[in-house]
Amino acid sequence: YGSQLIKTPNLDRMALEGARLDSFYSSANVCTAARGGLLTGRYPIRLDLVSDVARPTNSVHLASEEISLAEALKPLGYKTALFGKWHLGSRLEWSPLTQGFDEYFGVLHSNDMTPLELYRQEKMIENPVNQNTLTERYTNEAIRFIQDNQDDPFFLYMPHTFPHVPLYVSNQFSGKSGAGLYGDVVETIDWSVGQILKTLERLKIEKDTLVLFTSDNGPWASKGKAGGVSGPLRGSKGCTLEGGVREPTIAWWPGTIAPGTESAGIAGTTDVLPTFVSLAGGKVKKDIRIDGVDVSKWMLGKTETSPRKTWHYFRGTRL
Repeated sequence: YGSQLIKTPNLDRMALEGARLDSFYSSANVCTAARGGLLTGRYPIRLDLVSDVARPTNSVHLASEEISLAEALKPLGYKTALFGKWHLGSRLEWSPLTQGFDEYFGVLHSNDMTPLELYRQEKMIENPVNQNTLTERYTNEAIRFIQDNQDDPFFLYMPHTFPHVPLYVSNQFSGKSGAGLYGDVVETIDWSVGQILKTLERLKIEKDTLVLFTSDNGPWASKGKAGGVSGPLRGSKGCTLEGGVREPTIAWWPGTIAPGTESAGIAGTTDVLPTFVSLAGGKVKKDIRIDGVDVSKWMLGKTETSPRKTWHYFRGTRL
């Protein structure tokens, strides 16, 4: 989206070959609430996730009765996996495995919280975590999962640990960008995107796969150069000005989404669940209060106008 200091050839390629969604919003301005909105299609306040982010020292978590996107897709025959940062409950009893994910490899919360432990399924395999190679290891797990499930429908969710502060990269990417350590981190994530796309093409399943790239909140302004920038947008993480919640978003689906598509239509992460379920041939259960809308026709370029006209943020008493 315009950086002259950070090289992102794989994300650039996604934008050239797919759709740039220029008015796409996160469901919240901080990690936990935003992830809840993404995975459930419901306003985070309905999920009781707005008082604080999930920490090892509190009981903030996604309630078991909530239906996640993984749980919505499993009855439709999908294999599901999460590789990365969960941040919807910092105890194993609230892990992704309790919310419809078949596989889990990652950390339960942000990397500035301790203890930071790496889990494979329910087994803790590393403490403290070697953060320098986390992005590469998440990517390797993703490639393996795609290969293992290439003949089946699959849903892969990759919430990277970075660029949350503190920042880490491996020697392979250290000092390579023009924007310091933050730029190195973003270029590592771009590499990861490239590995995913190459895997889909090598297995010849890219025309059967929708890839969506977005973020959970804007830059962490108080961290200076380590926190990123919001370009021309006012505001940052923690506020609902554009810079805090309007996210660079790209949708890629060769043969389905026309190359070079751009749209300023309003949509956001709360719309992901109803949209993905619709594309998978299912329907959202009528007894669940969903705030997201199905924007599949707009996302695929079949209509120029998004069905969503407004985007709301709620704070205060749970609805």
